[in-house]
Amino acid sequence: MHQSHQQDCIELLVEKARRGQIDRRSFLKAAGMLAALPLAMRSGIGWAQERPIVLVNWGGDAIDAYRRAWTEQFSRETGIAVRIDGSGPTEGAIRAQIASGRPSWDVVDAEPFTSLTLGREGMMRPLDYSIIERAKVNEEFATDYGVASYLYSYVIAWDKQRFEETPRTWADFWDVERFPGKRTMYKWMNGVLEAALLADGVAVADLYPLDIARAMDKLDELRPHILAYWGSGAESQQLFLDGEVSMGQIWNTRAIVLERDTEGRVGWHYDNACVTPSSWAVLNDNPAGAESTMRFIDHALEPEGQVELLELLGNGPSNPAAADLIPEELVELNCGSEENLAKQFKLDIEWYADHYGSVLDDFLTRTGA
Repeated sequence: MHQSHQQDCIELLVEKARRGQIDRRSFLKAAGMLAALPLAMRSGIGWAQERPIVLVNWGGDAIDAYRRAWTEQFSRETGIAVRIDGSGPTEGAIRAQIASGRPSWDVVDAEPFTSLTLGREGMMRPLDYSIIERAKVNEEFATDYGVASYLYSYVIAWDKQRFEETPRTWADFWDVERFPGKRTMYKWMNGVLEAALLADGVAVADLYPLDIARAMDKLDELRPHILAYWGSGAESQQLFLDGEVSMGQIWNTRAIVLERDTEGRVGWHYDNACVTPSSWAVLNDNPAGAESTMRFIDHALEPEGQVELLELLGNGPSNPAAADLIPEELVELNCGSEENLAKQFKLDIEWYADHYGSVLDDFLTRTGA
């Protein structure tokens, strides 16, 4: 190899290592091939795998699914351990982590408006798009503080043993005479106000800005029939498995699992569903540092892992390149497919970023969630 070209290769190798784009094992192997091991030993590069990444998601089946789709392969390729915490990265929980002064979380699978709001307040690291390939997702799904991890929907699910007719709309969800039994909805409000307004006759095109007073009044009508407002995906599943509710507003991911686990007793569909991305975000001053977490996020945006997650849990890929890899039998489960998107409405992320904190307090008080 020509000496000047070899030097260019060595410099490029060192730069990649410093930016966290290759792990220590790969660096040393490549350095050895370039006869640059002395440089490798004195390069002063801090290897991110010295500290594990703590990834926080919403628990239940999602823990094993994330491990199989993302973290196991990432750890094999990089040597960086990833531990999954399923306690739920709500905005309040993330704020508490930051307020402690010693956060134990690194990467969070957070609401996109949460990453945006907390990022604007200086609580989240700006994402490093020199490591994360921003073009792996649509432009609208990547902000300075969050990038879409996957797509999911809030859908109507129901127990087929309770009634033969299929509930199609949010007006049906409110109709306790035709569809008797207890209900469950999301404790943290996303999609709930929209469902109430649609049940009250508001057109999808007129949803935003949300009429809070009108939505709250509509929710008051249903209060006697709400058994519980669920706060985690695992909780929403259990309410159906235990037969405590006949109908619920739940994530499509949990509805898919419930349909499988109950051998079709729980039904669901994308009609009138609320679709939104989730987002990867990184806490400021996180223990594992910036480089390893950015590398993990870039890894999780690869289409192959996203298709595996669709198969395991039903999360829709955020990377458009995944569309060509989805098996035919899974296309109908993908909330982000062209056909399914046409049945749904999109959560207004900017509205939630501007209003979520203040409105949520009123919502929790009014509903007793």
